[in-house]
Amino acid sequence: MWGRANRSVCLLGQFKLIQTMKQEIPDRHRFLNHQTVLTHLQIHTYIHVPMKQLVSSSMTTMSEGEWILLDFMPSMFGSRVRIALEEKGINYEYREEDLPQKSALLLRTNPVHEKIPVLIHNGQPICESLNILEYIDDVHSTPHPLLPSDAYGKARARFWADFIDKKLQVSGMKVAWYKSKQELEEGKKEVMDCLELLEEELGQQPYFGGEAFGYLDVVLGGFCSWFYAYEAFGNISIGKNCPNVMAWAKRCMDRPSFSKSLMEPEKLIDFVVNTRKKGGLD
Repeated sequence: MWGRANRSVCLLGQFKLIQTMKQEIPDRHRFLNHQTVLTHLQIHTYIHVPMKQLVSSSMTTMSEGEWILLDFMPSMFGSRVRIALEEKGINYEYREEDLPQKSALLLRTNPVHEKIPVLIHNGQPICESLNILEYIDDVHSTPHPLLPSDAYGKARARFWADFIDKKLQVSGMKVAWYKSKQELEEGKKEVMDCLELLEEELGQQPYFGGEAFGYLDVVLGGFCSWFYAYEAFGNISIGKNCPNVMAWAKRCMDRPSFSKSLMEPEKLIDFVVNTRKKGGLD
């Protein structure tokens, strides 16, 4: 049984936790309707259980609670987070950001980069999409882990994830948002070079992890709708040059997690066209 001093510390800690959660979520009344905030009865009960049992209970419920995603629908980075949340069966609240006028919550939860996506789990913000994916996988390992179980498999998946973000995404930007014909031609070549390397890595497997859908499929999956934009603006054929990658993309887009998470290719292309016009690129 804990002494009076320890009980006071516990009560103070729970009070601070509740106050922190209230500050993180501006819609306080809605937030308080959730069972994330402890009642006086729950606090009283926790005081009377052994520390080991309390820690065990916290670990059990860690993946539950409130999940909020600050995002922008066309973003391939946000798309991969939405796919992961759907694959894990996590119910979450989606909040669309107006990027020219970023919300106070976004600026507060990601003050370093001020970018989407930001995943808020029980008041705690997690930033950067690859980091978010691993957080989701750690906290919610069911129904199946995304990352391979072996160290080499993890390292290999992370290598290609880094390649996708530093090479494919940057090259794709040149195709969709080109300012000159030279930039477009450079982007087209770089995109196809990247995809050809991924074609070789994928081989004849249904997924990048083999027979099972996994981490790298989620990472690259955020680009599936963008493949069609690259084809439209670059006048290229990904299917002709990288048939395995395109077959993989279509296979993934048949999954419910993709259909619920990705922007439809036609709408994405319209978004790029309209944004280019507004930005004076066309």
